[in-house]
Amino acid sequence: MPTLDRHENVFVLDLGDGENRFHPDWIAAVAAALDEVEKAEGPRALVTAATGKFWSNGLDLEWLFANADHYQDYVVSVHQLFARVLSLPVMTVAALQGHTFAAGAMLSLAHDFRVMREDRGYWCLPEADIDIPFTPGMSALIRARLAPQTAHEAMTTARRYGGADAAASSIVDRAVAEADVRPTAIALAESLSGKAGNTLGTIKSRLYKEVLSTLRDTANPMG
Repeated sequence: MPTLDRHENVFVLDLGDGENRFHPDWIAAVAAALDEVEKAEGPRALVTAATGKFWSNGLDLEWLFANADHYQDYVVSVHQLFARVLSLPVMTVAALQGHTFAAGAMLSLAHDFRVMREDRGYWCLPEADIDIPFTPGMSALIRARLAPQTAHEAMTTARRYGGADAAASSIVDRAVAEADVRPTAIALAESLSGKAGNTLGTIKSRLYKEVLSTLRDTANPMG
């Protein structure tokens, strides 16, 4: 399960050491950690990291297939997580030390910046290969955070981007050695920690107004 630690002005949210799929309990734990970050005072920033082979493999399809009657509520909770991170009133950095797939890749895009391991691991939106269409909210998030040509390629071809390719396509901001992923993310977050506050939250909310409106549509999240 996710854990939250603080290193001076930087909160580090470790998503876990497994596939870090979006089980409802996992989502609730992440939301509780975000509550703590948001309620803190003074300079602060957030790094979202993980331990092991995966940063996140996205939706918990096993749980979802076993609880099909909760599908819409589950999608709403995932959209709420994306919206929460996208509009958080602190600077956020995703430290991608491992595979970052599907909704996990979308969660990384909800962060302000991304640092990825350069030599191993993939960032991928595999929906075209697994026959799961993007929801309107997911599509809006991806299109808002990637260049149009990159979004088109990533969404329609399910390309697996390694660290160098992801950096070249501006999917991530930096690709570094494995040992440097988390330290680089923390250093970047620390340098931006003084920007936390209501003004930053307002800027983000207005910058991504349409995306947030689509993600927060609880009446028709599937389109």
